[in-house]
Amino acid sequence: MSEQKSKENCNARILPQNSEQCQSSNWKALLAQSTQQPCAAHPNLTPAPNIAASQSFPMKIPHRMAALIDPNDPHDPLLQQVLPQAEEDIEHVGFSQDPTADLAQQPIPGLLHKYFGRVLLVTTGACAIHCRYCFRRHYPYAQQQTKPGHWQSILAYLRDSTDVSEVILSGGDPLTLADEKLLPMLRDLQSIPHIHTIRFHTRMLTFIPERVSGPLKQWISNAPQQVVMVYHINHGNELNPPFAKLTQTLQQLNVTQLNQSVLLKQVNNQVSSLVELSHALFKVGILPYYLHQLDPVQGAAHFQVPLAEAKALHMAMKNQLPGYLVPKLVFEAPQAQSKQWLC
Repeated sequence: MSEQKSKENCNARILPQNSEQCQSSNWKALLAQSTQQPCAAHPNLTPAPNIAASQSFPMKIPHRMAALIDPNDPHDPLLQQVLPQAEEDIEHVGFSQDPTADLAQQPIPGLLHKYFGRVLLVTTGACAIHCRYCFRRHYPYAQQQTKPGHWQSILAYLRDSTDVSEVILSGGDPLTLADEKLLPMLRDLQSIPHIHTIRFHTRMLTFIPERVSGPLKQWISNAPQQVVMVYHINHGNELNPPFAKLTQTLQQLNVTQLNQSVLLKQVNNQVSSLVELSHALFKVGILPYYLHQLDPVQGAAHFQVPLAEAKALHMAMKNQLPGYLVPKLVFEAPQAQSKQWLC
């Protein structure tokens, strides 16, 4: 899809009265315009968002993502990821509100130290997109995210942990933080000599690539550490021209770009979708990294792909792709010392 075509679609489907929102270069404005009612632009769409599910976990989607949804396809793979459904309120045995046991592995609120050599910061509870299968959809962000009162304790912990060489910024989405909050955190991390890599886990940039501009772009340009962007893209239809332009910019800035997907029923549990995604990612300079089995979080059981099917899909990918385009099929086991490879 051309950039002009993408803008036309956005104007026609989502913003018939005000096309400026689609073309704004102000990332804060674009984030603020992420709507909780994307289907209002699709009045004939079936099924409609489930009201009860929307109340317990509000729907949220950026306009650019909404513009890529086919209004004539109730099974659109992007729509399925964000549409509140009645199945979310059904409790399932084996599914929990803390499926990866994050809360038990925080030496300081906001800091997860699960694996050797790296730590993860829960920087914020905010996201540009509310993925219905999110493993942190029940996470108590108000108590557990990185806060100013904990920050000096976190820095002291990191200075003492000389075996930690990588810090992962997660959330929520760390890039929803304003530069005034994010950049001082990054500079503090840069002051710790044994930290060699700073990694961002983000879904926002796929649909609001305007975020990488001004001070953040300058920080990336000058960072002495290796900067890694790990995107969360589940289907090839999510890729769009503004994002492809960003990946080219980040390539020029020597940023390592990887992608992790979640294997989701009725979204990407087809060999053709997974193979096409790997090719599409590589075309814009991103290497497939992980293909996750669904974390068993309450509210997401309807997305679960059986293990035997997951392994068969992964084997089919191996038969159709060069090795460097085959993501590792993994799941996260509470208390394990690393991601668990399934095949």
